[in-house]
Amino acid sequence: MDASVKRGQLLKVDGRWTITGDDLDAWLDQFSGQEIVLIAASLNDDRPVDPRTCGTCGREYYGLECPHCRDARIRLRGR
Repeated sequence: MDASVKRGQLLKVDGRWTITGDDLDAWLDQFSGQEIVLIAASLNDDRPVDPRTCGTCGREYYGLECPHCRDARIRLRGR
């Protein structure tokens, strides 16, 4: 998949949107005529993150995977 990502502060300068000084119109021109997905998410979200419960060991954890089960998986696979 030919994807492109921009990260930075979104500002409107002289009527044009920029991300950390890069013109969004120029950046989006590379996708002209194509079907795209455009996602904007603020990184200033201070909401608390709820812990997850591991479906394997039942422990609560934060993040993408249970660190206890991840460590056990790595240990058992000899890595």
